[in-house]
Amino acid sequence: MKTFKLNDGNEIPAIGYGTFLIPADGSTYKAVTKALELGIRHIDTAVAYFNEQEVGQAVKDSDVDREDIWITSKMWLQDFKYEDAKKSIDLSLEKLQTDYMDLYLIHQPYGPVDEAWRAMQEAKDDGKIKSIGVSNMTPKIWNQFVPEFDTIPSVNQVEFNPYFQQKEIREIMAKDDVKLQAWGPLGQGNNDLLTNPVISEIAEKYGKNAGQVILRFENQEGTIVFPKSTKAERIKSNMEIFDFKLTDREMDAIRALDTGKGRHDPDAEGVAEFLLSAYDVHEND
Repeated sequence: MKTFKLNDGNEIPAIGYGTFLIPADGSTYKAVTKALELGIRHIDTAVAYFNEQEVGQAVKDSDVDREDIWITSKMWLQDFKYEDAKKSIDLSLEKLQTDYMDLYLIHQPYGPVDEAWRAMQEAKDDGKIKSIGVSNMTPKIWNQFVPEFDTIPSVNQVEFNPYFQQKEIREIMAKDDVKLQAWGPLGQGNNDLLTNPVISEIAEKYGKNAGQVILRFENQEGTIVFPKSTKAERIKSNMEIFDFKLTDREMDAIRALDTGKGRHDPDAEGVAEFLLSAYDVHEND
């Protein structure tokens, strides 16, 4: 599996497997088990996905050694106060049935983010987390919080695809070698993107599908991707992107597709309130 080196020295698999919206009714266990069987070594989950338990069980039951699997999870903004954050980290470890997480992120950057970050730094120092990062940080949010952190995040997980290439935040992150993790790397099934003539022409040239061309573009841009699919053939296909390389001209042609707009705007008013009302991660505690 190809990797990227993070600014803390850890090596993260370039392709992961996203579990957002996969139910915790056995579906997540089955999907993660299949992904691991097919060679995926990076699993992305979150407290607010409500499926950490099944991710952990699938990893535990796998024939793959734990140290060869990269597990990412995320703290929900409901738990950002310092003491709550410490408990959240321990609860994620318990549900994932592991002594450490490879990467733990601040899921939505609102509220007492500084307190959550302090708890995450301490957990990293204690060996409970290998790398720490943030998600959904725009330039505005980044400049609000990150300059006050004692350490720089290793990653920022944000919406990213050829139609939304996050140029401004990437410039800010590049100063400290912060890697971008792309959620929705295929545009969340955007048919217009998947049938775009520029991408279709390149796909035909290499004998690849549009998704593979998009993922290869993103990989060559230095982003970590974790497309989600529960179909084995699609999981396998999404991994088969390293047997061809896009030319500089092809990269520039895809870069030119950027609209500068995504489906989610973290800077919009009321986002934090909406998220808190939509997900109560302790409802069944």
